[in-house]
Amino acid sequence: MSNREIENSQQKQAPVILAIETATRAGSVAISRGANVLACAIGDATSSHSTDLIENIDRIVQEARLQLSDVDLFGVAMGPGSFTGLRIGLATAKSLAVATKKKCAGISTLAAIALAAGRSERTVALLPAGRGEVFAQMFSIIGHDVAALDEATHISPQALLSKYAGHDTITWAGEGAQAQRDILRAEAGRRGIMFRVDSDMKSPGWSVAPINDRIAESVAQLAFREYLAGRTIEPEQLRANYVRPSDAEMKVHA
Repeated sequence: MSNREIENSQQKQAPVILAIETATRAGSVAISRGANVLACAIGDATSSHSTDLIENIDRIVQEARLQLSDVDLFGVAMGPGSFTGLRIGLATAKSLAVATKKKCAGISTLAAIALAAGRSERTVALLPAGRGEVFAQMFSIIGHDVAALDEATHISPQALLSKYAGHDTITWAGEGAQAQRDILRAEAGRRGIMFRVDSDMKSPGWSVAPINDRIAESVAQLAFREYLAGRTIEPEQLRANYVRPSDAEMKVHA
């Protein structure tokens, strides 16, 4: 058997993964066979994820020339991110997994954002957390290996700068990085650090990565790694990682 035939055979045996990401404003869905993405659809940032999520899932399954019953694993962004969005995504993944009797993989939204930004020794993934604050976590991205360098946190922009400003080279990624780039630029200037937006992120200095709306593709890649590591779970074990309590919960405990 030739190398190409072996490769094709391995690809056929790789699991079909349906990935759902509803933690960001637009959200996205993707379907892959192993690490090979077959189709991806981006949601509508102006409406609720519940409006087009099922429609987008149907569309990518058809584009991949598969059926829902062909899916071996459901990967879903489990947070942090939009509370309502996370609940919609998790409920959808659970329902589909139960209906097809398949397993799931819960994936950190921030890890997926960091992976989508590309290779970097230090990537800080940022998502808006409301009230001008952000969810933040630092990762190392070497190839497709994603290593968390600290814990996910809900933090103010000033506390964010205090936490990470000691590093001369950082890739800032995600919707939160785009929202905070003026603050990041000002701090970089104050510290004499080169600052770039949407440019070469391998050079020394601080770089804000281009926005990537296809985060579900990274969710699929990370779900595949969970599959290979034997860390898939039953649908009922899926839990959101909100990082902080919801507004409703804070009112109850106030």
